Amino acid sequence: MRHPLAAATVIALAAACLVGLGAAPASAAANPVPGDPLTGSGAVTRSVLTAAQLAATTAPAATVANDAFALPAAAAPPAHVFEGTLTLNGVATSGGFTALKDPYGYAGTAALKHLPPFSVQLVQNGSHLVPVARGLQLTGSQYWNLEVGAGRAWKENGDGGQTRAALPFALVERNANCVHNGVLTFLFTDSAVSRVRYQVTSETCEYFQFDLWGQVGASYTPGGVAASDDVRNAYAAEVADRLPTKPIGALATDHPTAGLDLSAFGGGITPSALSTYGFFYEGVNYVGDCPTRQGVYPFCGQLLLPSYSTAKSAFAGMALMRLAQKYGPGVATELVKDQVAEASGLSAWNGVTIDHALDMATGNYSSADYEADEAGSTMLAFFDAEAYADKMSAALSFPHRAAPGSIWTYHTSDTFLATQAMDELLKDRAGSGAEIFAMLRDEVLKPAKVGPDSLTTLRTGNSATGAAFGGYGLFWTRDDIAKVAKLLTVDDGAAGGQQLLHPGLLDASLQRDPADRGVTTSGSIPFHYNNAFWARDFSAADDAAFTSPFSVPFMSGFGGISVVLMPNGSSYYVFSDNNEFAWSSAVVQSNKLAPMSGGGGGGGCLAGELLGNGGFETGSAAPWTASPGVVDNRSALQPPRSGSWKAWLNGFGSTNTESLAQTVTIPADCTAAALKFWLRIDSSENLANPYDTLKLTVTPAGGAPVVLEQWSNLDEAGYALKSYPLGAYAGQTVTVAFTGAEDYSLQTSFVIDDASLPTTG
Repeated sequence: MRHPLAAATVIALAAACLVGLGAAPASAAANPVPGDPLTGSGAVTRSVLTAAQLAATTAPAATVANDAFALPAAAAPPAHVFEGTLTLNGVATSGGFTALKDPYGYAGTAALKHLPPFSVQLVQNGSHLVPVARGLQLTGSQYWNLEVGAGRAWKENGDGGQTRAALPFALVERNANCVHNGVLTFLFTDSAVSRVRYQVTSETCEYFQFDLWGQVGASYTPGGVAASDDVRNAYAAEVADRLPTKPIGALATDHPTAGLDLSAFGGGITPSALSTYGFFYEGVNYVGDCPTRQGVYPFCGQLLLPSYSTAKSAFAGMALMRLAQKYGPGVATELVKDQVAEASGLSAWNGVTIDHALDMATGNYSSADYEADEAGSTMLAFFDAEAYADKMSAALSFPHRAAPGSIWTYHTSDTFLATQAMDELLKDRAGSGAEIFAMLRDEVLKPAKVGPDSLTTLRTGNSATGAAFGGYGLFWTRDDIAKVAKLLTVDDGAAGGQQLLHPGLLDASLQRDPADRGVTTSGSIPFHYNNAFWARDFSAADDAAFTSPFSVPFMSGFGGISVVLMPNGSSYYVFSDNNEFAWSSAVVQSNKLAPMSGGGGGGGCLAGELLGNGGFETGSAAPWTASPGVVDNRSALQPPRSGSWKAWLNGFGSTNTESLAQTVTIPADCTAAALKFWLRIDSSENLANPYDTLKLTVTPAGGAPVVLEQWSNLDEAGYALKSYPLGAYAGQTVTVAFTGAEDYSLQTSFVIDDASLPTTG
């Protein structure tokens, strides 16, 4: 047995290699991170990654259990404050590597089996170590880019007075979306660091899987961090804004009468291929573990996850919704060739709109078989291309086969083209300095409180100024993907009291508009595909509890990524990499839960849109009944709120009465159903009397009309959103009607646009 004095001597010698052992408090100016300070005694029993082992120059022989990198229960507050730059030395030739899945022989390249240049600027807030730069970092490596997450710092009594730190990090394949997750640890004082142990033991990557590990010397350059308190405070706010989390088992505890089978969540996925999963319901993110080949990942909440084609929905689809909210839904019908210079002279792209490209219905393809082109040589050239010109050339090279909008053929390149078209359209309207991903980041993701790890994207040229891919290349954490799902399903595209996403396009994307279900895919299971969102229909044939047919929209990503947006407002996400897309059993369990407050209706209500032609963009009234000429497109006289058409009642300046009405059936249990519309009142009346009026009524079948509200010329104002709950009529057929009346002189116009009656309220 080794004498205890020998171990103590090694620890003391390791500490002697570090200078500045005095403890220092964290900045008093910073807001504390929720959950701090640590309260442990520091009495941690450790046999793996001890201070002596971290001092050793001998290369480790293999990876170790990931819990050796985790914050222990008895961790004491850190004795030192880290603020400066950590640089790992000699990474280009150090470390071990074992390929586990490599059908394309990537591991034959020696340089790929090592870390890229690794330097990170950090500040400390209490026990939290926070990278100054968040999101994807371009390293200059031919193979790997890098993302470093926020870690922890703490004291263990066996570390000889030093402070111990651990950080999560991820290797991101250059020009690709695969993510390989790792963790590192080291000891530090106020001015120096020990050697750094690192390992990678998990990934979300279908085609390249490996373990990578090593221990290298490191340099610490204290100071030099501008506005460090701003970084600390931003991280404290970020943690405070995260959704509440509970283990997945708490879902059954919180909802004991639902009879939930929790095996449905994470089920159907090969355990070794599973990265993580979660279920968001009633404000709580119920989460599963983050398994690796060396136990649970120690920073599960910050596990970096690739988007792959979920970016088609969450980037390209939501970018169109944002553009439509800013500039009107007509942006969807802008021609790709009018915005993308490279397409302008190509006849194959005549008549192809941004909407066609997002619907994968450009009419340009080699094979109409299900996703055959996506696996073909043209798409391989597109994915391999890093330069913008090469990527664009491949995207435009498919032959013309059919009329735009008629045939669905899945091409990631089509989403790339739509993204570039939207980028140019935005520049036309907002100025040359505008950029499509920056718009999405600043005007959608940040207001929805998506964290900084998910606010960067892959771009052409492996450059921070390249063109955003659009069809893939985002990165998620569990919290961030749950927030994106919440924005879509629960918050109806609004955040901070502002409507971020166009309601009509959002409803169509989520299958809430029966008049716009997108295109139907080929393949053994016909899906709907609308604005880059998938949807699958369910009925009693899938489960006896599904007594009424309904549709479930979802985002999907290569390898085994699903983000399922349930009709009751809940959402289920699963990230894996064995080409398994198993989530229908989660729909069965979700159906047992009541629709969420704030989204999804009440009782057993399924999300949907009851009004037809709410924007009047068909150019005719049906299914409304209306007085002649009420549905109108004379924008120079009375402008629509969006698009080209609206309903314009009265405005003659003479005695007249006009009406607009539609009959709908509100399903039973849809107690959150609400009539919404935008109303503009323009009047030439100049006396303070209500001469001209507009009355809104609801009339149940066989019943008397009920006046919901009445306006007059005294209410003159620009477009304003109106909302009236109709849940009291659940299970009934009702007629909603607008009746406008003018007296003999001086016009008053009542203009209605973008009407809806969602069952979700």
